[in-house]
Amino acid sequence: MVQKTSEARLRFPVIVEVDEDGYYIVSCPLFKGCHTYGGTIEEAMDNIREVIEMCLEEEGIDRAVKFVGYREVEVEYGKASINQGKRSNQIP
Repeated sequence: MVQKTSEARLRFPVIVEVDEDGYYIVSCPLFKGCHTYGGTIEEAMDNIREVIEMCLEEEGIDRAVKFVGYREVEVEYGKASINQGKRSNQIP
């Protein structure tokens, strides 16, 4: 959800992740292709502000996808994955 904080100031949801090299990957789910990274969380957040501003200039606020929230999904992770890599001549 986009929230107006004052005249001409908008607040956008962003997703922050850390990759295997330690870089912070930040994306805004309201715009397709709206993502960036940084070596620190501060750098990544500064970068995503710039990218969101570019998306707003190119697409406008009316083209933004409506963000409704997020949910978590539970999946089973069991024996098949644990035994992965072990050779067996037996057919289960």
